[in-house]
Amino acid sequence: MRLSTKGRYGLRAVLEIAARHGEGPVTTQTIAQNQGISERYLDQIMIPLKRSGIINSVRGARGGYVLAKKAEAIKVGDIIRALEGPIAPADCVSEQSPLQCRRQEMCITRPLWAKLRDSITEVLDSYTLAELAEEAAAMKKEDTGHYNI
Repeated sequence: MRLSTKGRYGLRAVLEIAARHGEGPVTTQTIAQNQGISERYLDQIMIPLKRSGIINSVRGARGGYVLAKKAEAIKVGDIIRALEGPIAPADCVSEQSPLQCRRQEMCITRPLWAKLRDSITEVLDSYTLAELAEEAAAMKKEDTGHYNI
């Protein structure tokens, strides 16, 4: 299983917003520049993050994006699901709606895929945005002053 750039860049974008909490809304231009992501692509990534209630947009001259809830309440898994969909190495073990398979009763690999899904979910849901933002802040102090996200 491999995350797309959408999931990886989206996590970096939300981390950038979390790391700048208290500084006001963060523009896509700022995120794109700091993270080396195309601003156009970033605009597309922000839509599902906003729809899922992870971020809010602020309009106006000083507009941009802010977290929709506290960083402690946002799990990395929430961000990945918003961008990538349900976590599942195979459709028959999807978190939301597993596909019915005619081999389901006799499939020797289905339990393996379910275990893999559960392991991935456990890891992604064990990290909060706040924890990763704290790690980024610690790395910033060690480096040149730029957020290492």
